[in-house]
Amino acid sequence: MLDYIGDRFDQILFSSWQHFSLVVQCLILATVIAVLVAALVYRSTAFTSVANSVSAIGLTIPSFAFIGLLIAPIGFGVAPAVIVVTFFASLPILRNAVVGLSGVAPSIVESARGIGMSRFRTLVQVELPIAWPVILNGIRVSAQMVMGIAAVAAYSLGPGLGGFIFSGLSRLGGANSLESVWTGVIGVVVLALLLDLLIVGLGRLTTPRGIRV
Repeated sequence: MLDYIGDRFDQILFSSWQHFSLVVQCLILATVIAVLVAALVYRSTAFTSVANSVSAIGLTIPSFAFIGLLIAPIGFGVAPAVIVVTFFASLPILRNAVVGLSGVAPSIVESARGIGMSRFRTLVQVELPIAWPVILNGIRVSAQMVMGIAAVAAYSLGPGLGGFIFSGLSRLGGANSLESVWTGVIGVVVLALLLDLLIVGLGRLTTPRGIRV
């Protein structure tokens, strides 16, 4: 195993960076989309129910099948990987964003409006900061989930460590097949732990001190 890693260290490092970059960029995109959707629907009970239903149903879609369906209209490469990872990443964030925004006390919102703040300013400066810890928990869940889903994107020739996993599985019993699989799996786990630590640090930096206390 150590010989296998040593011989391919540069390739593993590059694939790890691709994998990490794919997940982080899709996570940022998913966060923006989910928060925007949540901001549009959280005031309506009917729309909130629809958003929660979409989040629940979306998670039941097999990621492998979803990628396979995208290959025909989009082709192989980065595009289907980005679509699939962003889609699955947005689901837990959307649910948490709706819960967080809905959980802001009406009295706080009324106070903000009472001092002359517009609806948009109230959302951005009052409601979102209060809901941010809940949204951040959704981001953490998404990060761990899509780190594994990003590996499946290798089926469509997407970037990342999934290539080692699929390469090893396709030639089980051959030379270095298990080493290839274990390299991909261990790499994904290590990247997931690293990203989780970064998100925890982000939370400490971005959560208002009064809310943390």
